[in-house]
Amino acid sequence: MEAQEIIHCRGHPLVSGNHPTTFEVTAELHLTSTGNCIIGIAADKGCAGLSPEFKKILAHDDARLLTRLKCGGVEVEIHSRGSSQFTLTHPTDMVWRRSTFSCGRTIGILSDHVAVTLPEVLIKNLVAEKSMTVTLIATRPG
Repeated sequence: MEAQEIIHCRGHPLVSGNHPTTFEVTAELHLTSTGNCIIGIAADKGCAGLSPEFKKILAHDDARLLTRLKCGGVEVEIHSRGSSQFTLTHPTDMVWRRSTFSCGRTIGILSDHVAVTLPEVLIKNLVAEKSMTVTLIATRPG
């Protein structure tokens, strides 16, 4: 089983990319210096806007999430896991986590990248307010 979502967002001059345990994309239009996990703003959807099919696949313990971030000619792949604890209900935010913590904003757990491990050139492109495409591919056996 597989489902895909594409999210469009952009960077912001205050993107720092230095959070050690998460990264976030938000539909919010602003960013402050305390939002050091946020790498993209003005997203065209948050967790709540994902399709029912996508949510159904991702909300299982055996689900896998492949995330592709594309910005300014740079592409990064992030591998995460889904969870039966996911509710995917937050209207504006999507958060990828290194841990297994889950809340309405969580879209991926046990992620192999967080803000601080993303390539510096990607962060520089986001600081320059370039557009970013976030491709999400949720899969599970069966």
